[in-house]
Amino acid sequence: MNVSNRSYSLGYLALAVLVMLALQYYVASLTIDTLAYSEFKTLLKAGKLRDITLGESSIAGMLDTAGLDQVLSAERAKALQHGAAGGARQFATVRIADAGLVTDLDAAHVRYAGQPDSRWLGTLLSWVAPALMVFVLWLVLARRMGGTMSGLTEIGKSKARVYLQKQTGVTFADVAGIDEARAELMEVVDFLRTPERYQRLGGKIPKGVLLLGAPGTGKTLLARAVAGEAGVPFFSMSGSEFVELFVGVGAARVRDLFAQAEQNAPCIIFIDELDALGKTRSLNLAGGQDEREQTLNQLLVEMDGFDPNKGVILMAATNRPEILDAALLRPGRFDRHVVLDRPDLKGREQILRVHVRKVRLAAAVDLHALAARTPGFAGADLANLVNEATLLAARHHKDMVDMEAFDQALDRIIGGLEKRNRIMIPLERQTVAYHEAGHTLVAEHRKHADPVARVSIIPRGIAGLGYTQQTPAEDRYLLRRSELLDRIDVLLGGRMAEQIVFGDVSTGAENDLQRATDMARQMITQYGMSQSLGLPCYERAPGPFLPGGAASARGEREYSEWTARAIDDEIRVTLAQAAERVRQTLLAERARLDGLATLLLEKEVLDRAALDAFLHTDATQPAAEPVLS
Repeated sequence: MNVSNRSYSLGYLALAVLVMLALQYYVASLTIDTLAYSEFKTLLKAGKLRDITLGESSIAGMLDTAGLDQVLSAERAKALQHGAAGGARQFATVRIADAGLVTDLDAAHVRYAGQPDSRWLGTLLSWVAPALMVFVLWLVLARRMGGTMSGLTEIGKSKARVYLQKQTGVTFADVAGIDEARAELMEVVDFLRTPERYQRLGGKIPKGVLLLGAPGTGKTLLARAVAGEAGVPFFSMSGSEFVELFVGVGAARVRDLFAQAEQNAPCIIFIDELDALGKTRSLNLAGGQDEREQTLNQLLVEMDGFDPNKGVILMAATNRPEILDAALLRPGRFDRHVVLDRPDLKGREQILRVHVRKVRLAAAVDLHALAARTPGFAGADLANLVNEATLLAARHHKDMVDMEAFDQALDRIIGGLEKRNRIMIPLERQTVAYHEAGHTLVAEHRKHADPVARVSIIPRGIAGLGYTQQTPAEDRYLLRRSELLDRIDVLLGGRMAEQIVFGDVSTGAENDLQRATDMARQMITQYGMSQSLGLPCYERAPGPFLPGGAASARGEREYSEWTARAIDDEIRVTLAQAAERVRQTLLAERARLDGLATLLLEKEVLDRAALDAFLHTDATQPAAEPVLS
């Protein structure tokens, strides 16, 4: 803490002490009356005084206020009687040399006692002790506000964490699976390294780079890699850290952040979770005085004011770009938008190789197979998968992380925590076994369905009683109508298996029916795959990023009631036709259905090798034991 801040704080402390002393004297003056010595003598002879304390320079005691108008003047008596509690009040008078004082006290039969003055003790108790309490309270509040005694004066300072190249510890070698985004940001790194090459031709580097992507796709990691690769200071701050209780603090922190960045140029400013700060102002119902809006206005001003040729690059990340203010996204502010999509099969394998660098892997671990079994996983999900497998291997006292540990970790992530202690009656276990067997057999008999990698009837999570995991052979970006119909068939396989075997259905197919219905509705209303309704698109698919995205995707219905009924009828027809196809398949494979359900009840979990061994057996042989009781 510097000298000016210390003087500023001590000034506030001195002011607080003076106010406290003034209040103390004011309160004391309201409860203690000061008498003239002549009044003291008169009241003593009249028997109005009691409990006298004789000090070296003062006399104090209690004064009976009843009948004072008979001893003193009416005005003085009224003044002494005002505010008296219980007909008595304290008094004090200055003691003068009076040799007959003790004789007068004895004659008035007043109880008195001597007490030496203790000025230093009274001063300590009335001044110093309260002052210390105020000082301690000041320290506590100052540390809560800013970490030091000068915290209140530094509340507008930026809280950005500054990292140097060696402190970020991340380079492009640690980033995998997002090659296109990495190549896009190499230009920023090249400018920070050799800015003269661009300035020589009169080019201007983009002022701001906005990283867009779903949670866990590596936005923050990529920004730190840019700073580590360029070897420049990296100012990192979250959007929520700009906004505080006090109005104007956020704008002050923005100004201070850009001032620090210009002093340390070339450097990178990174604002994580930009949507916490840059939410569109059209959604603000609080008016122009909202603290978040003032902070956003200041950010826009600073972005217009700083010169990118000085080497200050502003980067930000968000997974909700559809709610950002349009002024942030215009050219001249965040000029470049870098979208980080979920990695494909090759990218997932590369990410897994990055995360297993420090893991002791068994030789049989197939990272390509793991990547194929994790479609839709982001970088953070894959990192979690490797960590879970490592923890499971250590829990079972293994020397290396093997494929079994990865299988168990993947089951735990997808299906939830294993619930082996959940008690299920035999009929429920049989129902789950036939349900999962139905999914599996239908998937094996559909040309366009993804092959089954693992089947389990072990309860997991909150409500999951079993699951059938399919592994796509390759990443798909377009799906044909025949492929979608095959997927609907697989979803209905469990429900139809229950109906065929038990003659009844259970609630276990709720999620399957919901997914099948959604898929059929999309085929009819979005993809133009309806035989009766034709090509019109009746519903808009939600856009993932930027203007016109999820915020405007779900509007009012733009078709008539007749069309709505036709859509409902078409959905029912599509699902009914799929159910009949599945029913015919399972009836033809009834022997395999019984055998697979029996095997599941015995083993509980079947991998691809066990499924292949079962499917290549003679289907005409009956099950070893009847499943139904």
